[in-house]
Amino acid sequence: MQEIKCSILDKGFVTLIDMMGDDFSAVKAARVSYAKEQSSDIERDRALIEYLMKNKHESPFEHITLTFHVKCPIFVARQWLRHRIGNSYNEISRRYTTKYSEEFYLPDHIRVQDEENRQSSYICEDDNKKEQALLLIEESYKNAYETYQKLLKLGIAREMARIVLPVGEYTQFYWTSNIRSIMHFLNLRADGHAQYEIQLYAKAIAEIFNKVCPLSYTAFLKYSYTGNILKEV
Repeated sequence: MQEIKCSILDKGFVTLIDMMGDDFSAVKAARVSYAKEQSSDIERDRALIEYLMKNKHESPFEHITLTFHVKCPIFVARQWLRHRIGNSYNEISRRYTTKYSEEFYLPDHIRVQDEENRQSSYICEDDNKKEQALLLIEESYKNAYETYQKLLKLGIAREMARIVLPVGEYTQFYWTSNIRSIMHFLNLRADGHAQYEIQLYAKAIAEIFNKVCPLSYTAFLKYSYTGNILKEV
């Protein structure tokens, strides 16, 4: 299987590294209920996928699994790892390695808090405020990383030295999920109510989903997607 990679933010990415099944795995799983096999008619298979999605018979889509290599800021990962049902994760550990510990997320814009909606923010148009904020973020990263290095040089254990590193540091993990769980992820994260950064990762997941399972993805958008940004693409 050829890897599919999407670059995200300044240093992040999502790469599809493994896959089991395809659109027709869901078709075969559904037809076994009637002791029937896959049809040789792709239009019948497409119609069945749409029927399943429209009527919320989503368990057949659990037979399609994807494994991704994800690189994202820690604060994005902490939102991501809240998705637990049907998902497996293995993350890089600062107890065991210092590799990539110097990589931090520096945004290309600054957002300010929406005073009426605690979950909302909007892009700051004040160039002076943006410049000040970015300088403060960069300075904070620099100080934290220098402190981390000093602790390591003192012989402090990696598992303790890491406590000074901020959530803007990049982490990496493997994520294995089935299509049903991925659809749930997209409904919550490929939505305007989600934080901007994880929206970008969700869009990348959707792009890969569409490439490898186009019939299921199209039916998902048509019948099951509850977000508000994928249909704008």
